[in-house]
Amino acid sequence: MTGLAQRWLAALPGAVDRVAARRIGADLIARWSEPHRFYHTRRHLAFVLSIVDANATAVDDPGPVRLADWYHDAVYDPWAADNEERSALLAEQQLGTLGLPAETVAETARLVRLTATHEVADSDRNGALLSDADLAILAATPPRYNRYCAAVRREYAHVPEEAFRAGRTAVLRHLLALPSLYRIVAERVEWTARARANLSRELRRLEVGRPLFGSAG
Repeated sequence: MTGLAQRWLAALPGAVDRVAARRIGADLIARWSEPHRFYHTRRHLAFVLSIVDANATAVDDPGPVRLADWYHDAVYDPWAADNEERSALLAEQQLGTLGLPAETVAETARLVRLTATHEVADSDRNGALLSDADLAILAATPPRYNRYCAAVRREYAHVPEEAFRAGRTAVLRHLLALPSLYRIVAERVEWTARARANLSRELRRLEVGRPLFGSAG
């Protein structure tokens, strides 16, 4: 947790109020530590940050991208349909109290809202980097991808199986229909092939009614 707290402060300009920044950082880490999270956890946050850091030279200003990573799932309620909007509003409220430039706050919130669909304009390099990093798990090895699927199902344990399958199928079809899953990371070619294979494999299981990864039976 200390490492994450340090990374939060490192993502902020040195001139901000460090006391207030630490307080907000502690709030964010607490949000990412909520007990109902099984995939959208501190591990996911750190993973996305690491990909942004590794590809930071691909954008002109990675600062808002790092901040958007911190906020993109800061509000995560599996019962709600507006988590991205609420997360963006939280970013606007909290970052506004730190005296960051208005354009930085606005860009951070814009990027957070993009994660609702991961539909990114060709010219939007900031959006491409955040989207690539957020979707990186889709390109994992099959065993790791299976664990990701099982963790997401646990987060939606309150949803009946038939409804979950319908919702998850819609998500997978949307992702497979995107013109590009990855646009800016150095590994985008190999990631795309692995991600499409994973997504297609999961979709086939859903369509034929086979047990989901991590499901009983």
